[in-house]
Amino acid sequence: MCGIVGVFDLKTSHPDLRTTVLKMSKKLRHRGPDWSGIFHCEKAFLAHERLSIVDPESGKQPLYSKDGNLILLINGEIYNHQEIRERYTDSYEFMTRSDCEVILPLYRDKGPSFLEEMNGIFAFALYDREKDSYLIARDHIGIIPLYTGWDQYGNFYVASELKALEGLHSFAIGLKGSPDLAAASKVSEHIGTVHHEIYFTIDEGLDVIRDVIYHIDTYDVTTVRASTPMYLLARVIKSMGVKMVLTGEGADEIFGGYLYFHKAPNPQAFHEETLRKLSKLNLYDCLRANKSLASWGVEGRVPYLDKEFLDVAMRLNPSDKMVSDERIEKWVLRKAFEDYLPASVTWRQKEQFSDGVGYNWIDTLKAISAKEVSDDQLANAKYRFPVNPPMSKEEYYYRSVFSEHFPSASAASCVPSVPSVACSTAEALVWDESFRNRPDPSGRAVRNIHNDSYL
Repeated sequence: MCGIVGVFDLKTSHPDLRTTVLKMSKKLRHRGPDWSGIFHCEKAFLAHERLSIVDPESGKQPLYSKDGNLILLINGEIYNHQEIRERYTDSYEFMTRSDCEVILPLYRDKGPSFLEEMNGIFAFALYDREKDSYLIARDHIGIIPLYTGWDQYGNFYVASELKALEGLHSFAIGLKGSPDLAAASKVSEHIGTVHHEIYFTIDEGLDVIRDVIYHIDTYDVTTVRASTPMYLLARVIKSMGVKMVLTGEGADEIFGGYLYFHKAPNPQAFHEETLRKLSKLNLYDCLRANKSLASWGVEGRVPYLDKEFLDVAMRLNPSDKMVSDERIEKWVLRKAFEDYLPASVTWRQKEQFSDGVGYNWIDTLKAISAKEVSDDQLANAKYRFPVNPPMSKEEYYYRSVFSEHFPSASAASCVPSVPSVACSTAEALVWDESFRNRPDPSGRAVRNIHNDSYL
């Protein structure tokens, strides 16, 4: 067991980056307390924390070919190293007795295709100084962990554990005074991210709605509301050279985080609703996150929707997920992370993204829609839009823009159009009489639950 950190495609100066790499490597010292090693040149940094098992005297890392052109960091053990070593005794001069050094003659002989010849557990980074190329690989299963990522300058990182990349940045967007921005700032300070607070104005949001609807392929009200600030945020993220971000889609569906779950009548109804929500993520939150980010060439990763995580989370007794006098919505997830986050954020009331960016955002959208769409237009919507007739003036407004981009009835039928309160499915509206009277996908529509609900 060892710890490795590698940085390639360097875009920043050596003194600054060397300090960063040493700090990253130190976070992995528990994996390799016996020795530390580091290599750097104009194009790469490689740092290693070693646990000595095979060849404790001469096997410290990085490992080098005799001419110094091949540099290797590895965490693992090559089980068939003796057979491979014998094969190359005459053609390659070994510098150590380390089982891992056999990777160097294999690479020199066969290039990347040598990987199938190795039997063992490993994760490694190999830098070819002569070709200015690198090879990152792990064993056939991923028994040895390996993480990759980019910083804002475009430097490419590889490390044994996520904690070495923790500094990987955080982003939040909102209007001035946004409750999400305030909470994100507290989290960033608490966990030590390089935080980027992005402000947008209502006019800036309104200016891009037509583009947003074109990119997200939907006129669903809550999706348009939330996609617009996410679209603006993605543009800033892309401008910083960041290509991939982690995002939290799925948590509310898995753990019943939306405020309407307060009204779930029993564990069975609660669980059935989480299943319905998960089955429709492709039409709502996953669609929003993927397409808003992809509009600017950013990829979103969704840890909560990992298959193994889902298998565990969805096997929990739904009664343990339900809201009670002692338990806030999404209590199980909050409890799991309470040691990592500020208490004021961990136990904060649920805010849907389109609400959390600032309440004036939704309020303005509703007001503009009321001005743009007359009562008669809404009353006769079924004649203009026979497929999924809009149920509100806001939906009518988005549908009008959508139909300009996608005029066919087939396109319209691809979009869900169902009554919802606080992102509920239509089936959950029977949970409370007020849901049926004033459905709105905002969390603020849930009376006596949201601290600042609609009147």
